[in-house]
Amino acid sequence: MQDIEAIKEILPHRYPFLLVDRVLEMNATQVRALKNVTINEPYFAGHFPQEAVMPGVLILEGLAQAAGLLVSQGRAQLIGYLVGVDKARFRRKVIPGDQLLYEVTVTRERSGFYQIEAKASVDGELAAEAVISVVVQGEGASNL
Repeated sequence: MQDIEAIKEILPHRYPFLLVDRVLEMNATQVRALKNVTINEPYFAGHFPQEAVMPGVLILEGLAQAAGLLVSQGRAQLIGYLVGVDKARFRRKVIPGDQLLYEVTVTRERSGFYQIEAKASVDGELAAEAVISVVVQGEGASNL
C-alpha cells in the first residue's frame, strides 16, 4: 500500500491536479487505487454550482495517473504519458463524498508502449471505463 507521500515521489502531479490519494495494491500488471472526492475540489465551484458533479475527463485523468503509477513501478525517473483514450464510457455521476476506486490492468506492452484497461467505480458500481494508451519515457525506459 502506498500513501499520498509515496505517490508524490513517483507522479509529477500536484494539487489540484493530483487525482490519486492511495494505492491499495499493485503488481506488475495491475493497480487498485483510491480517490476521495470532496466538495473542496476546485472544479466543483463551476461544475455545476447547483449540482456538483466530477467532470468525466478528470475521472479519466485519475485513471491515467493510476496507470502512470503502474507502468513506472515505483521508479520516479520514469514518467508515463497519456497518448490515447478509446472506448470511454461514463456510467454514473461521481459527486462529493464518493470514493472512486481505480482498477487499471495492462493488456498489452511493447517497447515502453502500454495498452491499459481502466475502470473507475463507486461502492461497487461502475462509474467510468476506457481503454487508455500510455508511453513511458525517462532514464531507463528503453530497458523495459
